[in-house]
Amino acid sequence: MKSYLVVGASSGIGAAISDVLVQDGHHVYGTYLENSVAEHAHISAHRLDAREEVNLDFLPEAIDGLVYCPGTINLKPFKRIKPQDFINDFNLQAVGAVRVIQAAFDRLKKSEDPSILLFSTVAVQQGYNFHSQVASSKGAIEGLTRALAAEFAPKIRVNAIAPSLTDTPLAKKLLSTDEKIQANADRHPLKRIGKAQDIAELAYFLLSSKASWITGQIYSVDGGMSSLKT
Repeated sequence: MKSYLVVGASSGIGAAISDVLVQDGHHVYGTYLENSVAEHAHISAHRLDAREEVNLDFLPEAIDGLVYCPGTINLKPFKRIKPQDFINDFNLQAVGAVRVIQAAFDRLKKSEDPSILLFSTVAVQQGYNFHSQVASSKGAIEGLTRALAAEFAPKIRVNAIAPSLTDTPLAKKLLSTDEKIQANADRHPLKRIGKAQDIAELAYFLLSSKASWITGQIYSVDGGMSSLKT
């Protein structure tokens, strides 16, 4: 049994990753901000706000992996976004990841095959209207992923997943009607919206020793959005 820290484990992709890990017998230290993590014999729930000083005293002496899931989907015309809005997103998505990684670093080093998994978005590599706010902070995550993968090699692997629109509570405003769901599905070559489970399966692989020769990579899980035109 391995031990994993999943930041943002209360819903969406973080909850799906936690489920996959515990189903295979691992223990998850799942954090939440508002809604608590679902109870399970192999999940320990802890409140954590990564926008503030991070204390990980609830973790064991060594952990095998870290997953940082917190994010936002704030889509607005650029002229309506205040500089503070960019700062708020950057603090949660990029600086929050930095805080957690720094706090967990010594525990990760004590594992035999430690791994860090971060999250970007398809909007970083593809230009979309009204995505400047989310693409800016997630673009920083892609740079951070590659830089840390180089710095932490060969001990700690660091990768990221860049999903397209996924059916999670975070995306509920974009998927609030059948018409919106269908319109967004039709934008993807595979003609459907992503599911949290789609992301969780790849996440589990990247965290596992089966991916022991993979680091510094950004994986697109996006129904073909980033590479296909149909």
